[in-house]
Amino acid sequence: MKKIFNIECKNLVGQRVELYGFVSEIRDHGKIIFFDLKDRSGIVQTVISQENKFFPLAKEIKPYSVVKIVGKVQPRPAHLENPKLETGKVEVSIDEIYLLSLAKTLPFDVETDGYEIDEALRMKYRYLDLRRPRLIKNLRRRHEFLLFIRNFLDSKGFIEIETPILTKSTPEGARDYLVPSRIYPGKFYALPQSPQQYKQLLMVSGIERYFQIARCFRDEDPRGDRQPEFTQIDLEMSYAERDDILNLIEEMFVSVIENLYPEKKITKIPFPRLSYEEVLSLYGSDKPDLREDPNDPNELAFVFIVDFPMFEIKDGKLEPMHHPFTQPKLPDGSKDKEEILKVLQTQPEILLSEQYDLVLNGYEIGGGSLRITDPDILIKVFEVLGYNRKEIEEKFGHLISAFSYGVPPHGGIAPGVDRILMILENEPNIREVIAFPKTGEGRDYMMDSPSEVREEQLKELKLKVEVKNKK
Repeated sequence: MKKIFNIECKNLVGQRVELYGFVSEIRDHGKIIFFDLKDRSGIVQTVISQENKFFPLAKEIKPYSVVKIVGKVQPRPAHLENPKLETGKVEVSIDEIYLLSLAKTLPFDVETDGYEIDEALRMKYRYLDLRRPRLIKNLRRRHEFLLFIRNFLDSKGFIEIETPILTKSTPEGARDYLVPSRIYPGKFYALPQSPQQYKQLLMVSGIERYFQIARCFRDEDPRGDRQPEFTQIDLEMSYAERDDILNLIEEMFVSVIENLYPEKKITKIPFPRLSYEEVLSLYGSDKPDLREDPNDPNELAFVFIVDFPMFEIKDGKLEPMHHPFTQPKLPDGSKDKEEILKVLQTQPEILLSEQYDLVLNGYEIGGGSLRITDPDILIKVFEVLGYNRKEIEEKFGHLISAFSYGVPPHGGIAPGVDRILMILENEPNIREVIAFPKTGEGRDYMMDSPSEVREEQLKELKLKVEVKNKK
């Protein structure tokens, strides 16, 4: 006899089984007690009578205590079957029951959807919140989604490669999370906003097709569909044109929907491809919701947005629309090097780029581009953004040096896992599809972080914290 999941009981009538789990509900009828035993697979009803020598112990068990049960699977009487449970036609007659861990009263009900509970309370007790069936389902679906993506990309010749988490601070569009070095006082690592430079260096290495289920970190202002750390399907391809990458991503998402979400309907295949100028003119947004019925949660309207401007003005300053590694092109689509260098010097704001976004139901779920591989153009882009030659060498010298040894043309894209699953699972925000998210304000109430550290730690790192007096 071996441990089995509760769900397996439905096919084991007449057999003796060993089960483990939480007691999610107790129905005590005096001489007989029913326990609903819950594990990851689901719930099965178990029953013990007063003739059993374990009955006094059964009387002491509280809801959500952890138990081991040994007993025989038997059919329920027809009039007592429960069609709401997958195991509703059977129950387990308890021979032995062991209390493994006694539970206190939970701070909230974990059998509801949980939307009615204050989010701060849910986040404080997230390990309990995750017991609710909706969230267990979401995490299982996340696993199935990522497993499918891995297998799909493997079938297309991609190699999964991990890139460093401790890296260098470089300007990529958002603030870095910095990590002070104890060994090198006054110097810092940065957590990656994305594996951007590493994956480009992998193309220089000759890998040709790379992907990674990548953790990314951005110190951005709080927003409902953002997290300080998030996950993306990061990929890069050598010798690829824009359409090669977009066609691959389209095939990947059509396949994942057909296999994992067959109840959902994709509005249009092939996915529409609209220029940035066109989509703003038609919809007033570069993230349009193109569903035929915006109230239909099972309708998925994918659209690619292409031909973005290379630069935009933010707070009176020229900044890259995507990131500085994006290949620029002239308004007529030409990529003539000399003309691009000339326009970068004189009218950089008129340049377009090889940036593309993937939008789903009004959310941007991925962005990418073809990359600059010519060191002269890359240096000029950084100069236009206000960096001098010394700064360029300090921050990007490794990339420019790598390009001098022969670099294949390449491009990539990085769909965001959390936002995609939020839409597919019909959830109101990305926190519902992440095991241990931060709140919308970037707090972790369960771990009480961010938090202060000991003075000894600061001394080791040669750091001092400046605390401003509150007025």
